[in-house]
Amino acid sequence: MADIAAAHAGQEPPQLWTVAEVAEHMRVSTMTVYRLIKAGTLPAIRVGKNYRIRGGDLAAFLEAAATTQPGQLNGVSGQHEAKG
Repeated sequence: MADIAAAHAGQEPPQLWTVAEVAEHMRVSTMTVYRLIKAGTLPAIRVGKNYRIRGGDLAAFLEAAATTQPGQLNGVSGQHEAKG
């Protein structure tokens, strides 16, 4: 444990966002954020039963979303796969 603290001495811990905070920031529903996490499109950390999203991961996701065509990111298009 001391090795981890020493390795990160002087560094700020990454900002962690809740699903609700990400949803509010992106102006989408929390279900949309959960879908993005489940699809692997938005990396998240599991803390107990909850998820937290690193600020850097959110920024990278938003940058990728801004530079792609609509519907290219998994879980964003709103289209569902046919099961069967």
